[in-house]
Order: sequence, then C-alpha cells, then structure tokens
Amino acid sequence: MPYLQLDVNDHYPSALKQRLADQMCRTYAEMMSVDIRRISVAIRELGEGGLWRIPDPEGPPVPVSLMMLDIRKGRPPELRMALAKALCGHCIEVLGLREDRLNVEFTQHTGDEMYHPTLGGYSPDWTPGEET
Repeated sequence: MPYLQLDVNDHYPSALKQRLADQMCRTYAEMMSVDIRRISVAIRELGEGGLWRIPDPEGPPVPVSLMMLDIRKGRPPELRMALAKALCGHCIEVLGLREDRLNVEFTQHTGDEMYHPTLGGYSPDWTPGEET
C-alpha cells in the first residue's frame, strides 16, 4: 500500500502502461511523502464495454475510466484533491483518457492494514510532516 488502480475500457502497449506507472509512482511518492518502494500500480484493461457511467440522466451509458486509490489514512482533503488532479493529468497525457470520463475514489487505511514483508512488516501510520 498505497495501491493505485486504474480501470480502463481499452488495451495499451506494455511500454505505455509502464510509463504511466512510473509517472504515477513518482508523483505519488513526491506529493504524499512516501517511500516509492511501497507503491503498487494496477492498470486493469477491462476491454470494450467493461466500465460505464450515465453522465446525462436523459442519455445512455458511456464508457468511462475509474481510479481507485488505497492510501494511508490522514492526508488532508486538499492534498488528496491535488494528487487526484495530478494523477488524472498523467492518465490524460499518457493514455489519452477523457477528463470528463475519469473519476478518482480514495479508500483510506491505517498502517496496520498494509503489510510489506520486504520493508519490515506493517506500514507506519501516516503523520503530518512525514518525509520520504
């Protein structure tokens, strides 16, 4: 943890997904002051027709993308908003996703809900002013 998950309706070359994962990890590590080795990124290609939303109550469902961010609890809403905007920017730039069809949701966890055996076990709880 953190676990950054992006669900998309298309298929992309591995190199493009690697580039996006790199940008997402580096941005997350910098903005959230976390050890980059703790971050995992999933780009789930659901395929055509895999994820829908109805943006216009009078219209049909349209294909969309969704980013789920499982993070440690405690970051201020303003920081989470800035992070969401930055990560969406990477998705728009690298994969060509539409901003109006991309949502971000956060799930916040305490440190003891994240286990990293190579980093010594549970993650520490987040504290204000924490550095990488």
